[in-house]
Amino acid sequence: MNIGDQINGLRTEGERIAVAGGELALNASVPTCPGWNVKDLLTHIGTVHRWAAAIVGEALPYDPRKQEFQRIVGPLPHDDLLVDWVREGLLRLAATLEAAPSGLQCWQMFPSESSRRFWVRRQAHETTIHRVDAEQARGDEISPICPEFAADGIDELLLGFHGRPSSRVRALRPSVLHIHATDLPPGRGDWYIHPTDTGPLVTFSEVETPHCVIEGPVELLYLALWNRLPFDDLLVRGDPALLHLWRNYSAVRWVDPVDV
Repeated sequence: MNIGDQINGLRTEGERIAVAGGELALNASVPTCPGWNVKDLLTHIGTVHRWAAAIVGEALPYDPRKQEFQRIVGPLPHDDLLVDWVREGLLRLAATLEAAPSGLQCWQMFPSESSRRFWVRRQAHETTIHRVDAEQARGDEISPICPEFAADGIDELLLGFHGRPSSRVRALRPSVLHIHATDLPPGRGDWYIHPTDTGPLVTFSEVETPHCVIEGPVELLYLALWNRLPFDDLLVRGDPALLHLWRNYSAVRWVDPVDV
């Protein structure tokens, strides 16, 4: 997707989080993030934006969470200033990504054609997913997500995060989970997940008959695969064990070990 469009989307989605955060009580629960309240959500997004801005802006060749986290994030603000702090981090990140050179080389969580493109994409999806969290906390209907962007987010999740050795989506018995987007053209809306004992492999064409098929609009697939919506509004056919495997072991967590 176009980098400029993704940065603009990042700004829009981040502002939606700030607006919702300003309207909600900080101790209000966030249904899509069990154990979190709105303060936790705002603190997380403000922290992640500053972390990413430091990696890109300083072209860091390592993950600074282990050594320099306090320096790059700084002290957390008083509760009354938390929303302003989130907006400040958002604007800093967007400006840093816009100014980053196309040939930027810095640390990233998994391979990409360029570090700049990696971080623009990663933060656009990070912010969009947490915007959904904020809307769910407010009890809103979820704002629409562009089909192209949703498909890209499924690519990132399956090929990026679950292409790493740390993926917990594993199975000893060979099986295939087919994800089918009903509103995308042939050749673009199909993902075949093959869990193995070392992590999942992903193909874009059928190499063996799927054991389970999940299909529906790509926006709903994106949110369900990112564990932001239940699979109830999607058509699920076949072995339910594969759906349970995904639900129980696919979550991407901030505290997970970092490997590349």
